[in-house]
Amino acid sequence: MSVKIFGIPGSRADRSLWAIEETEIEYEHIKTNFGEDSKSSEYLDVNPNGRIPALVDGDLKLCESMAINLYLAKQYAPHLYPSNPQDEAIAYQWSVWGISEIEPLQMQIVIQKFFVPEEKRDQSIIDNAIKGLKRPLAVLDQSLKDREYLIGEQFSIADLNVAAVMLLLVAVKADLSDFANVAAWIDRCHARPALQRARAL
Repeated sequence: MSVKIFGIPGSRADRSLWAIEETEIEYEHIKTNFGEDSKSSEYLDVNPNGRIPALVDGDLKLCESMAINLYLAKQYAPHLYPSNPQDEAIAYQWSVWGISEIEPLQMQIVIQKFFVPEEKRDQSIIDNAIKGLKRPLAVLDQSLKDREYLIGEQFSIADLNVAAVMLLLVAVKADLSDFANVAAWIDRCHARPALQRARAL
């Protein structure tokens, strides 16, 4: 078995565990947490950044969840990967968009709600992040108007990458009532059996 995924559920590794479960290939899941495990010399040989997830496929060592997922789809799940350069560019666009427009703001909420003791929590940081998310969520909502997925009529790696980033937005119980298209799309994406298998690892 040449493909290895390093990471644990409940972390950014969820994204790549979901992606590799979608491929249905055999792989080795090496449970690696984002603390001591990811700073070991053995792991730093895989990912010198000392973060999870990471992938090893033969001689290839790859880090960054979006890069891992795009590789997995192109290499092992062509049904998830765009069939032309135009749609491929759109998949890259949405993948970058997810980690640049959604992730920084949702992480401010995650940190305050999950990592800062309640008595030290700064509600203004949460409120400002929620306000900031309205603009990108409106963009996504408009893009999903009259369509079920981001590219064409089928679930693709573009949907997986953005929906995977937004797992944390669901975890903090973000109010999506103003973004009905986004809420329905998230439900479709997060209901996929591959994600359920990944989160049970």
